[in-house]
Amino acid sequence: MPKEISSDFQEFLQQLKSKTDIVDVVSSYISLEKKGSNYWACCPFHHEKTPSFSVNQQDQYYHCFGCGASGDVITFVRELESIDFIDAVKILAERAKMPLPDMNFDSEKTIEAKRKRDQVLKILRASARFYLDNLNSGKADAHVSYILGRKLSSSTVRRFGLGASLDFRSLPEFLLDQGFSRADIIDSGAVTESDSRKLSDAQGGRLIFPIINSFDDVIAFGGRVLEKTDFAKYKNTRDTLVFDKRKNLYNINLLKKEKKAVGLKNIVMVEGYMDTISLWQAGFKNVVASMGTSLTKEQARLAKRYADEVLICYDGDFAGQKGAIRGLEILRDEGVSVRVVSLPDELDPDDVVKKYGYEGYQKCLDKAMPLIDFKLEVLGKGYDLTKTEEKRAYISKALGIIGEEESASVKEDLLKTLRDKTGVTYESLKRDLESSAGGKQKPAEKKEPIRKEDGADRIIKACRFILAASLFNAKYARNFDLSGVRFDNSVHNTIAEYILGKRNKGEKPRASDLFEIFDEKTPELAEILDLSLGDSLDGTDAEKYFSDCLKTLRREQIEEELKKLSAACDAETDIATKREMTRRILELTIQLKKF
Repeated sequence: MPKEISSDFQEFLQQLKSKTDIVDVVSSYISLEKKGSNYWACCPFHHEKTPSFSVNQQDQYYHCFGCGASGDVITFVRELESIDFIDAVKILAERAKMPLPDMNFDSEKTIEAKRKRDQVLKILRASARFYLDNLNSGKADAHVSYILGRKLSSSTVRRFGLGASLDFRSLPEFLLDQGFSRADIIDSGAVTESDSRKLSDAQGGRLIFPIINSFDDVIAFGGRVLEKTDFAKYKNTRDTLVFDKRKNLYNINLLKKEKKAVGLKNIVMVEGYMDTISLWQAGFKNVVASMGTSLTKEQARLAKRYADEVLICYDGDFAGQKGAIRGLEILRDEGVSVRVVSLPDELDPDDVVKKYGYEGYQKCLDKAMPLIDFKLEVLGKGYDLTKTEEKRAYISKALGIIGEEESASVKEDLLKTLRDKTGVTYESLKRDLESSAGGKQKPAEKKEPIRKEDGADRIIKACRFILAASLFNAKYARNFDLSGVRFDNSVHNTIAEYILGKRNKGEKPRASDLFEIFDEKTPELAEILDLSLGDSLDGTDAEKYFSDCLKTLRREQIEEELKKLSAACDAETDIATKREMTRRILELTIQLKKF
């Protein structure tokens, strides 16, 4: 949250949160399952197989017991959508149908950054309209001919906002005439500046494909040349402050609408703009494109927000595309189930739907193979199995791939396939797999020996437990006065002050309030939230531990005072003062023996 914030806006945020149920918001992004008093899911911020991401509806916060990610509803939207605080507030305010108040708390630097971003988005939106008007102007014959040749309907063209760049000069002149500054126009990426300071349309002469984010903002453009040239056939806008190709997928805006309307079982990922548009027009509304780039972790995470399964359907023969497999592994590593679609006669998706229709392409999807099968198929195309040495090399590498599989039944099936392909007996292949690094059972993880806690460990853990029990209103801690406890850690002190302040007002402390005080990545806060899991704070054992924690802190305070007092007493020369110090040392020593 911005630090410079008015009281009016603070009040607005409180009202916004009171009208927004975090469970409703989170469940619009990921599937939640209620267990006990909380809701659970696999964490959207890191890859895991067992759900450790918990949403607390009562206190309106989330916390992952695996990676430590935590926050309130604003933090969740901000992190998952990769946007700033204000944009997250805007999304939630629109959802709650609450008008935004004036937000005049930004620093000059923040104000300028926001102005720049808003202007860039306005320039890109104006450019998209300019391109669209060009397409309908009667001057874009080559562009229209290309669209007709690809058999795109007028409604599809409108839906994707296709446009035309007629030359290199018109767009910059238009934008300048609209009153946009030269600097902002260049920063938008739609226009380039030469060494001689001449402005040019970055997509000059091309068919234009607006790239739109999940909030329906035009953030960049793709362009296709219409005649033979030495330039690349397709070209994307350079990265800007609103566009990073590594973090975006083409058609994510319509995919988001489709998920909200009917839900998504899976996503079909293709390589380029035309494949996406052709498939969408044919009825496959769950399609996105990686825009010709090698798949990135950011794109994989973006795809996973919408479906847990991705069907990859790229152009041409995959056998020679080593980079493709790495991209598929990135998807797998992010917890996405990956299947690979093979197309007949090395056609691209656009060709298949035109030649075989919806049913023909659906059959290709239905036959999509798991990633590990695809890797074995690609591997096999690189060896001549009639040659002994090549066959042996193929078997060795194939066993390495099979060894990556966790399921014993899938391994068995793959070994049988390898047997049929090579003529080597199943038993021999199985023995080789088990003796290879890939097939060996992973040794049981050695548990670290329990290390005896030093004083600092005990004190920190005691502080955490006392604060957690107080924050989450454990029965034995409800009436305990925290003001008598000294917390050396500044974060712990602040949490204690918050709890005391709430209790003094007769109010119950809420964990979600702490995200307005601390950054959600504050480790001390995450460690306290970890203690909210299960029965950690309930029962007689917890009550006894709470008492032990208080004794630990009190004993530490006494020992520290004794140490300081003993040092001062040794240095003291005044007899009367030294006698008083000795008396106090004796009192503290007697107290210490009680713990």
